[in-house]
This record gives sequence, structure tokens and C-alpha cells, in this order.
Amino acid sequence: MVGYTITASISMVAISKSNCYHKEGHKAPCKYSYNPYMMALGIVEILLSQIPNFHKLSWLSTIAASMSFSYAGIGMGLSFAKIVSGHGEKTTLTGVEIGLDLTAADKTWRIFQAIGNMAFACSYAAILIEIQDTLKSSPPEQEVMKKANTIATFTATTLYLMCGCLGYAALGNHAQGNILTGFGFYEPFWLIDLANFFIVVHLLGAYQVLAQPVFGVVESWAGNRWPKSKFINDEHHLGIGKNNSKFSVNFFRLIWRTAFVAMATLISMAFPFFNEVLAFLGAIAYWPMTVYFPMEMYIVRKEIKRGTICWFGLHLVNLVCLLAALAAGCGSIQGVNQALHTYKLFKFTQ
Repeated sequence: MVGYTITASISMVAISKSNCYHKEGHKAPCKYSYNPYMMALGIVEILLSQIPNFHKLSWLSTIAASMSFSYAGIGMGLSFAKIVSGHGEKTTLTGVEIGLDLTAADKTWRIFQAIGNMAFACSYAAILIEIQDTLKSSPPEQEVMKKANTIATFTATTLYLMCGCLGYAALGNHAQGNILTGFGFYEPFWLIDLANFFIVVHLLGAYQVLAQPVFGVVESWAGNRWPKSKFINDEHHLGIGKNNSKFSVNFFRLIWRTAFVAMATLISMAFPFFNEVLAFLGAIAYWPMTVYFPMEMYIVRKEIKRGTICWFGLHLVNLVCLLAALAAGCGSIQGVNQALHTYKLFKFTQ
């Protein structure tokens, strides 16, 4: 949730900067504080977090998914246009060259950090079971989920590769972590604004999709722990608008979810580092949620015997992924530490 808040606020700032550059020129000192945008996002997320449960999120998830295709298409289109126009920047097989501005150690840390950013793309694995729980029993849930997961993974991988390759071909070694907010493109400014607006809408939805399972676990635990508590379990129904639409309010849900979103927003304001924070979040969540637990469940379900070739192969993959996650974690921590040398708490502008 911290990563989504940071990323969405960067896109909101990019919209303001894009309009500023269009009016004042590309060399204008357009700098904005991230704090107002993060607070605005926090307020919107507090309102959206009152959606009772995961089953009520289908409309929000659909909107968010359509936004991701839209901004990815704009990013790829802008990159392709720059390439075919002959204005693509210098690229090299090994990326940024080691020299006066970059030591071998710094480049190694950046590579590890990039691994963490890629791992963050696998964060959806933690909610697959929650998604499967919303499916109808016919046809069989596991078959539908397996097909959907295959299509989703293939589509996401294709989009990521196309954005990465076209973005690097267009912007070269100076490409930023986000090609739509790093201002490798200035015009058409309205199209860049639109793409960043799509990013914000997408992340508003993605935030809730990932947060709802967390909300559900805490609320289920509290309900079982204090089953007679009216504060925790009672729903208060309100009529809204001329049609008297029903909306359910639970006081525990209201306070707990508001506190959760407020804390995530506060942490985002304290450490608003895009690549570094995403890499760290990706590193700590990737191995246990995406690799270890699913692999152990697979071994138990398929009754794979200890010491067999298949057992050793799966654990070798497990070990390699663990080492990659540890390397990404170290790279992200080093990146945050480096960024903190010139950073003043809650005073980040860009």
C-alpha cells in the first residue's frame, strides 16, 4: 500500500510538472511537494476502504485493469514514435557505463534494486486465493483460476517487456524508473497528463484489491475474539440519496481501516523513494508469498517424496529465488540509505 501511494503521488506531481513545463518551458524550475498529493490520495483511499469486502470490488477492479492497458499503450506509443523518428537515445548492451559518475559497486546495487522492482510485479500472487474465492463453483474454480492466471501472467509479462524494451530504446541509459513521470517525453503534454491520470486511477483500485484481504483477516479475527461486541460486529445501515441507496457502516471497520490507510500514507510521506521502496517491498514479499508457500503446498498436494529429482529441483528453484530476494533487499536498503543522505523528513520535492 505504501508503494502504491508513492507511485500514484509521483504521477499526480508529474501532471502538475507537465503543465508547468508546457507553459514555462522545459528548463523551468517546476518543483512540487509530494505531501499534499499523498494526503489527498489517503483521503480517497479511506473512503474506498469502507467497501465492506472483496466481493464488492469487481467494478473497481475492472476500471483499474482497463486503466493499466491505457497508460501502458500510451507509454509504448510515445516510445515507438521517438524511436522511428530517429531521436532515440544511446543504448548499450550492459546499460549505464561505469565511469566517473558510476562505480562498479553502485551499478551492482542498482542491478539488485532492479531485481526487487521486478519482484514487486509478482505481488498479485498473495491475493490469488481471495480472487478464486469469488468465483462460482461451476465450472470448477481451480480450472478457471489456472486459465485466468496463465492469461494474466502472459499479458502482464508481454506488456512489461514491451514497455521496458521500447522505453529503453527511446530514452537510452538515462531512462527513469517510470518513463511517464521521468520526462523523457514532454509533448504532447495532454497525452502524458492523461497517461498519468490513468496510472492514478489504476493504483487507487489496486490499493484496495491488495488491502481488502488484510482488512478481512483482522476483522475476522476480531469478530471471533469478541463475538458479542456490538462495536465490532454490528452493521448500521444508512440510506443515501434520493433513491435511498443502502450503505452499511461498521464502527470497528471504520476506525481500523482509517487508521491503516493513515499509517500507510504517513510512511509514504516519510520515505517517498520510488525505485528504492518498490524494490524493498518486492524483495520482502516475493520469496515467501510467491515462491516458498506455493511451492510447499504443491509438494504436499502432489505428494512429492523427499530426496527425489523433482523434490531437489523445486528446492533448487526455491533457493535461487531466495538468494535473488536477499540481493534485491540489500540493493534497496542501500538505495534508501543513499537517498536519505540528502533528504529532509517530510520535505521531499521534485
